[in-house]
Amino acid sequence: MLIEIDGSEGEGGGQILRSALALSILTGKPFKLVNIRANRSKPGLAAQHLMCVKAAGQISGGFYKGASIGSSVLYFEPKDVKSGSYHFAIGTAGATGLVLHTLALPLALRGQAESHLTITGGTHVKMAPTFHFNETTWAAYHRKFGIEIDLEMIRPGFYPRGGGEIRARIQPCSAVKHLKLLECPKLTTAGGFAARADLPLSVSENTARRLKHKLKQAGIESEIPNEEWSNGPSAVAGIIFRQAPVPTLFTALGERGKPAEAVADDCAEEALAYHASGCPVDPHSADQIVLPLAFAEFPSEYRVSEVTPHLRTNIETIRRFLDRKITCEGGLYQPGIIRIAGREVE
Repeated sequence: MLIEIDGSEGEGGGQILRSALALSILTGKPFKLVNIRANRSKPGLAAQHLMCVKAAGQISGGFYKGASIGSSVLYFEPKDVKSGSYHFAIGTAGATGLVLHTLALPLALRGQAESHLTITGGTHVKMAPTFHFNETTWAAYHRKFGIEIDLEMIRPGFYPRGGGEIRARIQPCSAVKHLKLLECPKLTTAGGFAARADLPLSVSENTARRLKHKLKQAGIESEIPNEEWSNGPSAVAGIIFRQAPVPTLFTALGERGKPAEAVADDCAEEALAYHASGCPVDPHSADQIVLPLAFAEFPSEYRVSEVTPHLRTNIETIRRFLDRKITCEGGLYQPGIIRIAGREVE
């Protein structure tokens, strides 16, 4: 049965496409997606979205139509997943992490052997999970579900240059473990980093100083080392709460003309909002973990620091492919509780 999806619904971005591709491969159901990324300033498929389609087709032997830059309509029909070694070059600073998110679960749950991915493009770009978030938080959640994903950054890639490279090793998983995560201990310490890539030492020094100051004001002791990266110019600020049930990382990116202190403020604002909520799951992970948990045998339940449009949209996309009850309790941009019903063993 063909599943038809309107990409302008809900959050209206690329997440609908990525989740639909993964779900199509996992369920064997073809789909037609119209109005792709209709709510974006440049609607239709961009380079990173096009690579998600082509990569999904390659690992599944799938057939697709409408895979071109700017396309607003896509038809995708999967076949069988083939484990193996794959290399995907986005060709721009498009987010390598979003390609990874599209492929990881199908390779883990439908693959018969270990798979290796090499993806080139952007590793730290706006509106996408950074490599360090994926390595620290996203992969850690998947390990809790029994899905082993090991990540390595060969070199960073920033907008507009790109040229970053990540590698992933994905192990096959026979069953997804459920999650019950309702409580978070009091977070009194934080780690992180202040990174500069081909910029003066003062950039990372000022970033680290500001991060420590903001955390200290909130009663949080921190250790923020300076790091020197390559392939810039750019700067990245990071705050991690290792006391959280899953190590939870927040990052912010530098850009031309933006002071180091402003980058630190962006990172601290997001991290401290999560800290103040007292909830265990951060807003970025909240929508990303719904998909694997929808394939768990037993029910899951978790508290999120913020209900986002991404979260609501991903839930609706999953419902198109799976007969699974998923509820989201809580107002938009407020803390909430997600409940995912279990399933019978296939």
